[in-house]
Amino acid sequence: MTIELRIQEQYQLWMNDPAIDDNTKLELKGIANEPKEIEDRFYRDLEFGTGGLRGVIGAGTNRINLYTVGRATQGLAQFIKKSQKSSPSAVIAYDSRNQSPEFALEAAKVLAGNGIKAYVFESLRPTPELSYAVRALKADAGIVVTASHNPPEYNGYKVYGADGGQLVPEQAEQVIAEIQKVQSFSDVQRETRLQAETKGLLQWVGQDLDESYTQAVTAVSLNSDIVKQMSDNFRIVFTPLHGAGNLSVRAVLQAIGFEQVSVVAEQELPDAKFSTVKSPNPEEKDAFSLAIRLAKQVDADIIIGTDPDCDRMGAVVKDADGEYFVLTGNQSGAIMVDYLLSSLKQRQALPQNGVVIKTIVTSEMGAAVAEHYGVETLNTLTGFKYIGEKMTQFEATKEAEFLFGYEESYGYLAGNYARDKDAVIASMLICEAAAYYKNQGKTLYEVLQELYERHGYFLEKLESRTLKGKDGVEQIQAIMEDWRSEPPVEINGQQVAKVEDFSLGLYGLPIENVLKYTLADNSWFCLRPSGTEPKIKVYFAVRGDSAQAAEDTVRGLVTAVMSRVDQ
Repeated sequence: MTIELRIQEQYQLWMNDPAIDDNTKLELKGIANEPKEIEDRFYRDLEFGTGGLRGVIGAGTNRINLYTVGRATQGLAQFIKKSQKSSPSAVIAYDSRNQSPEFALEAAKVLAGNGIKAYVFESLRPTPELSYAVRALKADAGIVVTASHNPPEYNGYKVYGADGGQLVPEQAEQVIAEIQKVQSFSDVQRETRLQAETKGLLQWVGQDLDESYTQAVTAVSLNSDIVKQMSDNFRIVFTPLHGAGNLSVRAVLQAIGFEQVSVVAEQELPDAKFSTVKSPNPEEKDAFSLAIRLAKQVDADIIIGTDPDCDRMGAVVKDADGEYFVLTGNQSGAIMVDYLLSSLKQRQALPQNGVVIKTIVTSEMGAAVAEHYGVETLNTLTGFKYIGEKMTQFEATKEAEFLFGYEESYGYLAGNYARDKDAVIASMLICEAAAYYKNQGKTLYEVLQELYERHGYFLEKLESRTLKGKDGVEQIQAIMEDWRSEPPVEINGQQVAKVEDFSLGLYGLPIENVLKYTLADNSWFCLRPSGTEPKIKVYFAVRGDSAQAAEDTVRGLVTAVMSRVDQ
């Protein structure tokens, strides 16, 4: 059967399936004369990729909807039941996106239909609180309905294991195998909400877990005494970017003593359209436009912003001219590593076997900072699930003590209460560091310059190309194959000293479609197809003797590499 015939067959199956509701069929009928749209919706099943599903909301196998969520949950339920626990359970949270509550409830009803108790948050909550709740409630799994910082038309479905971490590949493959056994939507077992509640298989959770989570986060605070001293003259501007972080971040900041916190009113409340920003992503400077305007009005010392599911945090600080400067994820990470390790050392609490964990595409600056304090840095593949996996390993073996984990894409974690990146604790730590150094007469920008002077001028850049649909998938594959089959000998006047193809399972890491090239001057670049978006990402990192030298090197490297990527 040709792919065109298979696409049409899938389309007709949905149109004729009695398990699919009339509104969904009406939506599909509306595209009957749009072959490209039918192709995009049905040329594949929505891939259960980086921890779960993520896609455009709509009808079709390559879309996220009640049916693809139900099918995925049926597969997850079958995976959970294989553990043969007497009273299996899972926790479900969701963010502010379109249909997030509906997808969360659908997942709960399917779990209940399989005899699995679902603890569901009564309203939107940060993703890291879900990770904490799985551990606190001793559940067997977790689900978060979110598409992180994707555009408004997207939603997603992330799955967590019993340790509170996103599923790693071995676990995900088992869940995928179970999902593939669900051949028809009529195979999906579900209860009604009333039936599930009556049987005790659907329990709503909220304030008690919120308070417990806040306590777990604030327990990691290092200098709350100084925060309280500075409370009258230290000002924070915070934007949750219409997402789930509003109440949680404010609760934690208040709990450790911050009193001057101004929230961007236009972005305070949930808004599935994210109508005040081009992208609800704290990695983007434009996302902070309203926050910077407010910060100038109140003379804020720091601005923090969290993404829709509150697992990523971006920070903005004053530079040498008093202008607001957006820190990169790598810069914020290095500052927090230094603040955390220096504070622990100062109180003689730095463990001998402490470790910092980062990803292979994250700057080496944090590793240089950690080495300064005699702390080892470990590298994992991209994705916080791998950092969480290491944390769980260390918790069991005691071979190392986790201190801090981070990735360049604005994800950070300290403490052992969760297994996913947490914008709540990152907000607390970056603000606490800013208050701590202000008490010494320094800004975080000045601290960053001191780190450059001490460790070298590290500079990183990320380029990405969005390539949508079936054709885009093929283009991304072709780009990776081109670089894999004909690796460069020289780039930007530098010999290629090392080629690392992580699809070969290097260093005992899982297999992943990532290529990394290290040059003779120790600069590097890395090609990686995104696991959550229709993008190919290219990461660049250099280290210079001066800021200008680093800028010159990275500019030349980007030009040389992207000219081949864009061919």
